[in-house]
Amino acid sequence: MSKYGLLLLTAILLIGCNQQEILPSLPLTTSAKHLEDKQEIELVDVVVQKESDEVLEDKTTETEDKPEQIEKDPILVVDNPTSVEVLVNKQRKLPDGYSPKDLVVPNVPFYFSEDDPKKKMRKEAAAALEKLFKGAEQAQLDLVAASGYRSYERQKTIYEYNVTTRGQAVADKYSARPGTSEHQTGLAMDVTTAQVAFSLEETFRQTNEGEWLEQNAHSYGFVIRYPKGKEEITGYSYEPWHIRYVGKSIATEIYDQSLTLEEYFTRE
Repeated sequence: MSKYGLLLLTAILLIGCNQQEILPSLPLTTSAKHLEDKQEIELVDVVVQKESDEVLEDKTTETEDKPEQIEKDPILVVDNPTSVEVLVNKQRKLPDGYSPKDLVVPNVPFYFSEDDPKKKMRKEAAAALEKLFKGAEQAQLDLVAASGYRSYERQKTIYEYNVTTRGQAVADKYSARPGTSEHQTGLAMDVTTAQVAFSLEETFRQTNEGEWLEQNAHSYGFVIRYPKGKEEITGYSYEPWHIRYVGKSIATEIYDQSLTLEEYFTRE
């Protein structure tokens, strides 16, 4: 090869190398660009979520530092606390210091064996409860008593605990303020069954015991005190396990007309 030919070949090779070095970076493909955007969005979401969590933690701390105050609305004090027809609810309370004088322990099975005041009921109500349990037994059902009499002090402890742990709005929906609990009258009993692990929950109504109780409690002088669909009237959620003694006549009328105790006493 001649001297001029060699120089020409060298020049061509140098030009080719320089072109490769100065080529601009290729733009991202659509899929690659989308992936980058997606990763960036996810990163932003994580940051926002972290900030939200921090705000939530701050609010939680603030709530814990400042427990809710229990409001004390003026309510009527009943003048017939010893009557089996006494109406006690969120607007009507028992006199301060009231405790029934004729509390006894009914001869029925309880889910616990300890000697506890919550086994007690007033004498007339306890006798009626024994007959109710006998009727359930004859129907080959296994009712179990859970909670009867509850003192003012005990109800105060329960209510304040619920306010502290769940907030006042939730506490008022499921728990009575001290002095307004039917359990303090000695005329109420919560009942349950092994089919719901002796708990007090709505699924009790779906058991044979719960169905029988709803259909037969009135025959023994009891009513389902907080029936389904009447929450706005009673002020409490549905409690198929909570029965209240009012006597056979009133209980039967309430059952036949699908009333609450409030409706029975306020009807025209």
